[in-house]
Amino acid sequence: MRTYHNSEKLLERALRTIPLGSQTFSKSKTQYPLGVSPLFIERGVGSRVWDADGNEYVDFINSLAAITLGYQDPDVDSAVAEQLRSGVVFSLPHPIEMKVAEKIVDLVPCAEMVRFGKNGSDATSGAIRLARAFTNRDHVAVCGYHGWQDWYIGSTARNRGVPAATRALTHTWNYNDIASLEKLFQAFPQEIAAVILEPMNLFEPQPGFLQAVKDLAHKHGSLLIFDETVTGFRYAIGGAQQLFGVTPDLATFGKGVANGYPVSVVAGRADVMRLMEEIFFSFTFGGEALSLAAALATMTKLEREPVIETIYRQGRTIIEQLQSIIAAADATDFLGVAGNPSWSFFTIKDCGNYTMWQIKTLFLQEMFARGLLTIGTHNMSYSHSDEDIRQLLQAYREVVPMLAEVVRRGTLESALRCEPLEPLFKVR
Repeated sequence: MRTYHNSEKLLERALRTIPLGSQTFSKSKTQYPLGVSPLFIERGVGSRVWDADGNEYVDFINSLAAITLGYQDPDVDSAVAEQLRSGVVFSLPHPIEMKVAEKIVDLVPCAEMVRFGKNGSDATSGAIRLARAFTNRDHVAVCGYHGWQDWYIGSTARNRGVPAATRALTHTWNYNDIASLEKLFQAFPQEIAAVILEPMNLFEPQPGFLQAVKDLAHKHGSLLIFDETVTGFRYAIGGAQQLFGVTPDLATFGKGVANGYPVSVVAGRADVMRLMEEIFFSFTFGGEALSLAAALATMTKLEREPVIETIYRQGRTIIEQLQSIIAAADATDFLGVAGNPSWSFFTIKDCGNYTMWQIKTLFLQEMFARGLLTIGTHNMSYSHSDEDIRQLLQAYREVVPMLAEVVRRGTLESALRCEPLEPLFKVR
Protein backbone atom coordinates (compact mmCIF):
# COMPACT_ATOMS: atom_id res chain seq x y z
CA MET A 1 0.00 0.00 0.00
CA ARG A 2 1.26 3.48 -0.89
CA THR A 3 2.17 5.84 1.90
CA TYR A 4 2.17 9.63 1.87
CA HIS A 5 4.15 10.50 4.99
CA ASN A 6 6.53 12.91 3.25
CA SER A 7 3.65 14.68 1.50
CA GLU A 8 1.86 15.15 4.80
CA LYS A 9 5.00 16.50 6.50
CA LEU A 10 5.53 18.92 3.62
CA LEU A 11 1.93 20.10 3.88
CA GLU A 12 2.35 20.76 7.59
CA ARG A 13 5.47 22.76 6.82
CA ALA A 14 3.90 24.64 3.90
CA LEU A 15 0.88 25.72 5.92
CA ARG A 16 3.16 27.65 8.27
CA THR A 17 4.13 30.10 5.51
CA ILE A 18 1.73 29.57 2.57
CA PRO A 19 -2.06 30.01 2.85
CA LEU A 20 -3.67 26.70 1.75
CA GLY A 21 -0.13 25.32 1.36
CA SER A 22 -0.33 25.91 -2.40
CA GLN A 23 -0.18 28.73 -4.93
CA THR A 24 -3.14 27.25 -6.84
CA PHE A 25 -6.58 26.49 -5.38
CA SER A 26 -7.03 23.47 -7.64
CA LYS A 27 -3.74 21.96 -6.44
CA SER A 28 -4.39 22.58 -2.75
CA LYS A 29 -5.35 20.32 0.15
CA THR A 30 -9.01 21.20 -0.46
CA GLN A 31 -9.02 18.89 -3.49
CA TYR A 32 -7.37 15.78 -2.07
CA PRO A 33 -8.50 13.55 0.84
CA LEU A 34 -5.82 13.56 3.53
CA GLY A 35 -4.12 10.23 4.20
CA VAL A 36 -4.82 8.59 0.85
CA SER A 37 -3.52 11.24 -1.56
CA PRO A 38 -0.24 12.59 -2.85
CA LEU A 39 0.06 16.26 -1.94
CA PHE A 40 3.39 17.26 -3.52
CA ILE A 41 5.05 16.22 -6.79
CA GLU A 42 8.82 16.33 -7.12
CA ARG A 43 9.42 15.51 -10.79
CA GLY A 44 7.81 14.49 -14.06
CA VAL A 45 8.96 12.85 -17.29
CA GLY A 46 6.69 12.25 -20.26
CA SER A 47 3.31 11.15 -18.94
CA ARG A 48 4.56 10.16 -15.48
CA VAL A 49 5.20 11.97 -12.21
CA TRP A 50 6.68 11.02 -8.85
CA ASP A 51 5.39 12.37 -5.55
CA ALA A 52 7.37 13.37 -2.47
CA ASP A 53 7.22 9.77 -1.20
CA GLY A 54 8.59 8.31 -4.43
CA ASN A 55 5.23 6.95 -5.63
CA GLU A 56 4.90 6.88 -9.42
CA TYR A 57 1.74 7.87 -11.30
CA VAL A 58 0.46 8.20 -14.82
CA ASP A 59 -0.65 11.83 -14.77
CA PHE A 60 -4.06 12.64 -16.23
CA ILE A 61 -4.24 16.04 -14.53
CA ASN A 62 -1.22 17.24 -16.50
CA SER A 63 -0.70 20.43 -14.52
CA LEU A 64 -4.35 21.41 -14.99
CA ALA A 65 -4.06 20.82 -18.77
CA ALA A 66 -0.94 22.98 -19.12
CA ILE A 67 1.13 20.04 -20.41
CA THR A 68 0.30 19.32 -24.05
CA LEU A 69 3.38 17.37 -25.15
CA GLY A 70 4.61 15.79 -21.91
CA TYR A 71 6.87 16.66 -19.01
CA GLN A 72 10.44 17.52 -20.04
CA ASP A 73 9.64 17.42 -23.75
CA PRO A 74 13.10 17.37 -25.37
CA ASP A 75 12.29 19.80 -28.17
CA VAL A 76 10.78 22.38 -25.85
CA ASP A 77 13.43 22.07 -23.16
CA SER A 78 16.22 22.29 -25.76
CA ALA A 79 14.76 25.53 -27.09
CA VAL A 80 14.55 26.91 -23.55
CA ALA A 81 18.14 25.89 -22.78
CA GLU A 82 19.36 27.55 -25.97
CA GLN A 83 17.54 30.78 -25.12
CA LEU A 84 18.87 30.67 -21.55
CA ARG A 85 22.39 31.05 -22.94
CA SER A 86 21.34 34.41 -24.38
CA GLY A 87 19.27 35.64 -21.45
CA VAL A 88 15.82 35.64 -19.87
CA VAL A 89 14.56 39.24 -19.70
CA PHE A 90 16.09 42.39 -21.13
CA SER A 91 15.81 46.17 -21.02
CA LEU A 92 14.20 46.26 -24.48
CA PRO A 93 11.97 43.80 -26.38
CA HIS A 94 13.56 40.60 -27.69
CA PRO A 95 13.01 39.45 -31.31
CA ILE A 96 11.42 36.22 -30.11
CA GLU A 97 8.34 38.23 -29.14
CA MET A 98 7.52 38.95 -32.78
CA LYS A 99 8.38 35.39 -33.85
CA VAL A 100 5.83 33.95 -31.43
CA ALA A 101 3.25 36.60 -32.32
CA GLU A 102 3.69 35.87 -36.03
CA LYS A 103 3.28 32.14 -35.42
CA ILE A 104 0.04 32.71 -33.52
CA VAL A 105 -1.26 34.97 -36.29
CA ASP A 106 -0.50 32.18 -38.78
CA LEU A 107 -2.30 29.52 -36.71
CA VAL A 108 -5.30 31.16 -35.01
CA PRO A 109 -8.25 32.35 -37.15
CA CYS A 110 -9.09 35.48 -35.12
CA ALA A 111 -5.49 36.56 -34.53
CA GLU A 112 -4.43 39.68 -36.43
CA MET A 113 -2.42 41.09 -33.53
CA VAL A 114 -1.13 39.56 -30.30
CA ARG A 115 -0.03 40.51 -26.78
CA PHE A 116 1.40 38.29 -24.05
CA GLY A 117 0.74 37.79 -20.34
CA LYS A 118 1.83 35.13 -17.86
CA ASN A 119 -1.41 33.31 -16.95
CA GLY A 120 -4.96 32.97 -18.17
CA SER A 121 -6.32 35.60 -15.80
CA ASP A 122 -3.94 38.18 -17.27
CA ALA A 123 -5.22 37.45 -20.74
CA THR A 124 -8.95 37.42 -19.97
CA SER A 125 -8.65 40.62 -17.93
CA GLY A 126 -6.76 42.28 -20.77
CA ALA A 127 -9.42 41.21 -23.26
CA ILE A 128 -12.20 42.58 -21.06
CA ARG A 129 -10.39 45.91 -20.65
CA LEU A 130 -9.95 46.09 -24.42
CA ALA A 131 -13.64 45.39 -25.01
CA ARG A 132 -14.67 48.05 -22.52
CA ALA A 133 -12.37 50.58 -24.15
CA PHE A 134 -13.53 49.69 -27.67
CA THR A 135 -17.26 49.83 -26.88
CA ASN A 136 -17.23 52.52 -24.16
CA ARG A 137 -19.38 50.18 -22.06
CA ASP A 138 -18.86 48.65 -18.62
CA HIS A 139 -20.95 45.49 -18.27
CA VAL A 140 -19.83 41.96 -19.17
CA ALA A 141 -21.74 38.71 -19.82
CA VAL A 142 -19.81 35.64 -18.64
CA CYS A 143 -20.26 31.92 -19.19
CA GLY A 144 -17.59 29.59 -17.78
CA TYR A 145 -14.44 30.06 -15.72
CA HIS A 146 -12.27 33.06 -16.55
CA GLY A 147 -9.75 33.45 -13.72
CA TRP A 148 -9.23 35.11 -10.36
CA GLN A 149 -9.44 38.83 -11.18
CA ASP A 150 -12.19 40.99 -9.64
CA TRP A 151 -14.19 41.53 -12.84
CA TYR A 152 -14.91 37.77 -13.09
CA ILE A 153 -14.56 36.17 -9.65
CA GLY A 154 -17.02 38.69 -8.24
CA SER A 155 -19.75 36.88 -10.17
CA THR A 156 -19.09 33.63 -8.28
CA ALA A 157 -19.70 32.45 -4.74
CA ARG A 158 -16.05 33.13 -3.91
CA ASN A 159 -16.42 36.90 -4.16
CA ARG A 160 -15.16 38.05 -0.79
CA GLY A 161 -12.95 41.11 -1.18
CA VAL A 162 -14.54 42.18 -4.47
CA PRO A 163 -16.33 45.55 -4.26
CA ALA A 164 -20.08 45.47 -4.79
CA ALA A 165 -19.73 48.06 -7.55
CA THR A 166 -17.46 45.68 -9.47
CA ARG A 167 -19.71 42.68 -8.90
CA ALA A 168 -22.65 44.62 -10.30
CA LEU A 169 -20.99 44.87 -13.72
CA THR A 170 -20.63 41.13 -14.44
CA HIS A 171 -23.60 38.92 -15.28
CA THR A 172 -23.77 35.16 -15.77
CA TRP A 173 -25.65 33.26 -18.41
CA ASN A 174 -25.96 29.58 -19.30
CA TYR A 175 -24.03 27.62 -21.91
CA ASN A 176 -26.15 26.28 -24.80
CA ASP A 177 -29.00 28.58 -23.67
CA ILE A 178 -29.15 31.53 -26.03
CA ALA A 179 -32.33 32.77 -24.35
CA SER A 180 -30.42 33.38 -21.12
CA LEU A 181 -28.03 35.66 -23.01
CA GLU A 182 -30.90 37.46 -24.72
CA LYS A 183 -32.36 38.24 -21.28
CA LEU A 184 -29.12 39.94 -20.27
CA PHE A 185 -29.16 42.15 -23.34
CA GLN A 186 -32.78 43.05 -22.57
CA ALA A 187 -31.93 43.81 -18.94
CA PHE A 188 -28.85 45.91 -19.81
CA PRO A 189 -29.50 47.51 -23.21
CA GLN A 190 -26.49 49.25 -24.78
CA GLU A 191 -24.43 48.47 -21.65
CA ILE A 192 -22.72 45.12 -22.32
CA ALA A 193 -19.19 45.52 -23.65
CA ALA A 194 -18.43 41.85 -24.22
CA VAL A 195 -19.78 38.35 -24.13
CA ILE A 196 -17.04 36.00 -22.93
CA LEU A 197 -17.29 32.22 -22.82
CA GLU A 198 -15.31 29.02 -23.05
CA PRO A 199 -16.38 27.78 -26.49
CA MET A 200 -16.63 24.28 -24.98
CA ASN A 201 -16.07 22.78 -21.56
CA LEU A 202 -18.12 19.81 -20.32
CA PHE A 203 -20.55 19.75 -23.22
CA GLU A 204 -20.44 20.19 -26.98
CA PRO A 205 -22.02 23.37 -28.30
CA GLN A 206 -25.42 22.68 -29.82
CA PRO A 207 -25.57 23.15 -33.60
CA GLY A 208 -25.51 26.85 -34.38
CA PHE A 209 -25.08 27.92 -30.75
CA LEU A 210 -21.68 29.63 -31.03
CA GLN A 211 -22.67 31.45 -34.21
CA ALA A 212 -25.90 32.56 -32.52
CA VAL A 213 -23.89 33.97 -29.62
CA LYS A 214 -21.69 35.90 -32.04
CA ASP A 215 -24.66 37.20 -34.00
CA LEU A 216 -26.49 38.28 -30.85
CA ALA A 217 -23.43 40.02 -29.43
CA HIS A 218 -22.84 41.93 -32.65
CA LYS A 219 -26.52 42.81 -32.97
CA HIS A 220 -26.25 44.60 -29.64
CA GLY A 221 -22.88 46.22 -30.35
CA SER A 222 -20.87 43.92 -28.07
CA LEU A 223 -17.64 42.04 -28.75
CA LEU A 224 -17.39 38.26 -28.63
CA ILE A 225 -14.46 36.86 -26.64
CA PHE A 226 -13.55 33.17 -26.62
CA ASP A 227 -11.63 32.11 -23.53
CA GLU A 228 -9.46 29.40 -25.08
CA THR A 229 -7.15 29.02 -22.09
CA VAL A 230 -7.88 25.27 -22.13
CA THR A 231 -9.19 24.65 -25.64
CA GLY A 232 -6.47 26.54 -27.49
CA PHE A 233 -3.82 24.41 -29.21
CA ARG A 234 -5.60 21.28 -27.89
CA TYR A 235 -9.02 21.02 -29.54
CA ALA A 236 -7.35 22.04 -32.79
CA ILE A 237 -4.09 23.78 -33.56
CA GLY A 238 -6.12 26.97 -34.09
CA GLY A 239 -8.27 26.30 -31.05
CA ALA A 240 -11.98 25.66 -30.66
CA GLN A 241 -12.71 28.57 -32.99
CA GLN A 242 -11.07 26.57 -35.78
CA LEU A 243 -12.78 23.33 -34.73
CA PHE A 244 -16.27 24.84 -34.62
CA GLY A 245 -15.84 27.36 -37.41
CA VAL A 246 -16.81 30.49 -35.46
CA THR A 247 -14.29 33.33 -35.28
CA PRO A 248 -14.53 35.64 -32.25
CA ASP A 249 -13.44 39.26 -32.08
CA LEU A 250 -10.89 38.44 -29.38
CA ALA A 251 -9.55 35.23 -27.88
CA THR A 252 -7.34 34.34 -24.96
CA PHE A 253 -4.93 31.42 -24.69
CA GLY A 254 -2.73 29.99 -21.98
CA LYS A 255 -2.29 26.41 -20.88
CA GLY A 256 -1.62 24.66 -24.18
CA VAL A 257 0.62 27.19 -25.85
CA ALA A 258 3.98 26.53 -24.13
CA ASN A 259 3.86 23.02 -22.61
CA GLY A 260 3.91 24.18 -19.02
CA TYR A 261 5.96 27.33 -19.30
CA PRO A 262 4.16 30.48 -18.09
CA VAL A 263 2.82 32.49 -21.00
CA SER A 264 -0.67 33.58 -21.99
CA VAL A 265 -2.03 35.34 -25.05
CA VAL A 266 -4.60 37.96 -26.02
CA ALA A 267 -5.25 37.84 -29.76
CA GLY A 268 -7.83 39.30 -32.07
CA ARG A 269 -8.97 41.89 -34.57
CA ALA A 270 -6.36 44.51 -35.31
CA ASP A 271 -8.76 47.44 -34.87
CA VAL A 272 -9.53 46.24 -31.34
CA MET A 273 -6.02 45.10 -30.44
CA ARG A 274 -4.49 48.46 -31.39
CA LEU A 275 -6.23 49.92 -28.34
CA MET A 276 -3.54 48.09 -26.36
CA GLU A 277 -1.53 51.24 -27.13
CA GLU A 278 -4.04 53.34 -25.17
CA ILE A 279 -5.15 51.09 -22.31
CA PHE A 280 -2.59 49.80 -19.81
CA PHE A 281 -1.66 46.14 -20.22
CA SER A 282 2.00 45.88 -19.25
CA PHE A 283 4.20 43.32 -17.49
CA THR A 284 7.86 43.35 -16.53
CA PHE A 285 7.92 39.68 -17.52
CA GLY A 286 5.45 39.89 -20.42
CA GLY A 287 8.25 39.30 -22.93
CA GLU A 288 10.16 36.79 -20.79
CA ALA A 289 12.15 34.93 -23.39
CA LEU A 290 12.36 31.40 -21.94
CA SER A 291 8.58 30.93 -21.96
CA LEU A 292 8.30 32.44 -25.42
CA ALA A 293 10.99 30.06 -26.67
CA ALA A 294 8.93 27.23 -25.18
CA ALA A 295 5.81 28.54 -26.90
CA LEU A 296 7.52 28.72 -30.29
CA ALA A 297 8.92 25.20 -29.90
CA THR A 298 5.55 23.85 -28.77
CA MET A 299 3.61 25.36 -31.66
CA THR A 300 6.27 24.22 -34.13
CA LYS A 301 5.97 20.66 -32.84
CA LEU A 302 2.17 20.85 -33.02
CA GLU A 303 2.54 21.72 -36.70
CA ARG A 304 5.22 19.12 -37.42
CA GLU A 305 3.92 16.04 -35.60
CA PRO A 306 0.48 14.39 -35.17
CA VAL A 307 0.06 15.72 -31.64
CA ILE A 308 -3.61 16.63 -31.73
CA GLU A 309 -4.53 13.55 -33.77
CA THR A 310 -2.81 11.35 -31.18
CA ILE A 311 -4.46 13.12 -28.27
CA TYR A 312 -7.86 12.68 -29.92
CA ARG A 313 -7.29 8.99 -30.67
CA GLN A 314 -6.28 8.23 -27.09
CA GLY A 315 -9.02 10.42 -25.66
CA ARG A 316 -11.75 8.79 -27.75
CA THR A 317 -10.61 5.37 -26.54
CA ILE A 318 -11.00 6.52 -22.94
CA ILE A 319 -14.46 8.00 -23.51
CA GLU A 320 -15.80 5.01 -25.43
CA GLN A 321 -14.39 2.38 -23.08
CA LEU A 322 -15.37 4.25 -19.94
CA GLN A 323 -18.94 4.62 -21.18
CA SER A 324 -19.06 0.84 -21.64
CA ILE A 325 -17.58 0.21 -18.18
CA ILE A 326 -20.15 2.48 -16.53
CA ALA A 327 -23.01 0.85 -18.43
CA ALA A 328 -21.80 -2.65 -17.52
CA ALA A 329 -21.81 -1.63 -13.85
CA ASP A 330 -25.39 -0.33 -14.21
CA ALA A 331 -24.22 3.00 -12.84
CA THR A 332 -25.31 5.45 -15.53
CA ASP A 333 -27.70 7.12 -13.09
CA PHE A 334 -24.83 8.67 -11.14
CA LEU A 335 -21.64 8.12 -13.16
CA GLY A 336 -20.81 9.37 -16.63
CA VAL A 337 -18.19 10.81 -18.96
CA ALA A 338 -18.34 14.16 -20.73
CA GLY A 339 -16.14 16.56 -22.63
CA ASN A 340 -13.83 16.61 -25.62
CA PRO A 341 -11.40 13.73 -26.29
CA SER A 342 -8.49 16.02 -25.41
CA TRP A 343 -10.11 17.08 -22.11
CA SER A 344 -12.80 14.75 -20.79
CA PHE A 345 -14.26 14.20 -17.34
CA PHE A 346 -15.46 11.27 -15.25
CA THR A 347 -18.65 12.77 -13.81
CA ILE A 348 -20.23 11.87 -10.48
CA LYS A 349 -23.65 12.83 -9.12
CA ASP A 350 -25.30 12.46 -5.73
CA CYS A 351 -26.87 9.01 -5.41
CA GLY A 352 -28.87 7.35 -2.66
CA ASN A 353 -27.59 8.41 0.74
CA TYR A 354 -24.32 9.76 -0.64
CA THR A 355 -23.21 13.10 -1.99
CA MET A 356 -21.02 13.50 -5.01
CA TRP A 357 -18.19 14.52 -2.67
CA GLN A 358 -18.36 11.30 -0.67
CA ILE A 359 -18.37 9.18 -3.82
CA LYS A 360 -15.55 11.24 -5.34
CA THR A 361 -13.44 10.71 -2.21
CA LEU A 362 -13.58 6.94 -2.65
CA PHE A 363 -12.88 7.31 -6.36
CA LEU A 364 -9.75 9.36 -5.69
CA GLN A 365 -8.56 7.00 -2.96
CA GLU A 366 -8.78 4.01 -5.27
CA MET A 367 -7.32 5.67 -8.38
CA PHE A 368 -4.31 7.01 -6.49
CA ALA A 369 -3.75 3.56 -5.00
CA ARG A 370 -3.55 2.18 -8.55
CA GLY A 371 -1.00 4.74 -9.71
CA LEU A 372 -3.33 7.08 -11.59
CA LEU A 373 -3.18 10.81 -10.87
CA THR A 374 -6.60 12.17 -11.74
CA ILE A 375 -9.34 14.22 -10.16
CA GLY A 376 -11.78 12.77 -12.67
CA THR A 377 -10.09 14.57 -15.53
CA HIS A 378 -8.43 13.08 -18.59
CA ASN A 379 -6.19 15.95 -19.67
CA MET A 380 -4.41 14.26 -22.53
CA SER A 381 -0.84 14.84 -23.66
CA TYR A 382 1.17 13.63 -26.63
CA SER A 383 3.24 11.49 -24.25
CA HIS A 384 0.36 9.30 -23.08
CA SER A 385 1.12 5.83 -24.42
CA ASP A 386 -1.18 2.93 -25.25
CA GLU A 387 0.06 1.29 -22.05
CA ASP A 388 -0.91 4.37 -20.04
CA ILE A 389 -4.42 4.17 -21.47
CA ARG A 390 -4.65 0.45 -20.69
CA GLN A 391 -3.58 1.13 -17.10
CA LEU A 392 -6.22 3.84 -16.73
CA LEU A 393 -9.00 1.70 -18.18
CA GLN A 394 -8.04 -1.30 -16.05
CA ALA A 395 -8.31 0.92 -12.98
CA TYR A 396 -11.77 2.02 -14.10
CA ARG A 397 -12.79 -1.62 -14.61
CA GLU A 398 -11.98 -2.22 -10.95
CA VAL A 399 -13.11 1.06 -9.40
CA VAL A 400 -16.41 1.75 -11.20
CA PRO A 401 -18.07 -1.55 -10.10
CA MET A 402 -16.78 -0.89 -6.57
CA LEU A 403 -18.41 2.55 -6.53
CA ALA A 404 -21.67 1.12 -7.85
CA GLU A 405 -21.70 -1.66 -5.25
CA VAL A 406 -20.98 0.44 -2.16
CA VAL A 407 -23.44 3.14 -3.19
CA ARG A 408 -26.24 0.59 -3.79
CA ARG A 409 -25.53 -1.28 -0.57
CA GLY A 410 -24.96 1.81 1.53
CA THR A 411 -21.49 0.69 2.61
CA LEU A 412 -19.34 3.49 1.23
CA GLU A 413 -18.14 4.60 4.67
CA SER A 414 -16.55 1.23 5.37
CA ALA A 415 -14.57 1.43 2.11
CA LEU A 416 -13.04 4.82 2.93
CA ARG A 417 -9.68 5.08 4.66
CA CYS A 418 -10.02 8.83 5.17
CA GLU A 419 -12.49 11.61 5.87
CA PRO A 420 -14.64 12.56 2.87
CA LEU A 421 -14.01 15.76 0.96
CA GLU A 422 -16.01 18.85 1.85
CA PRO A 423 -18.13 20.59 -0.82
CA LEU A 424 -15.99 23.06 -2.75
CA PHE A 425 -16.34 26.23 -4.76
CA LYS A 426 -17.15 25.24 -8.35
CA VAL A 427 -17.11 27.33 -11.51
CA ARG A 428 -18.17 24.87 -14.21
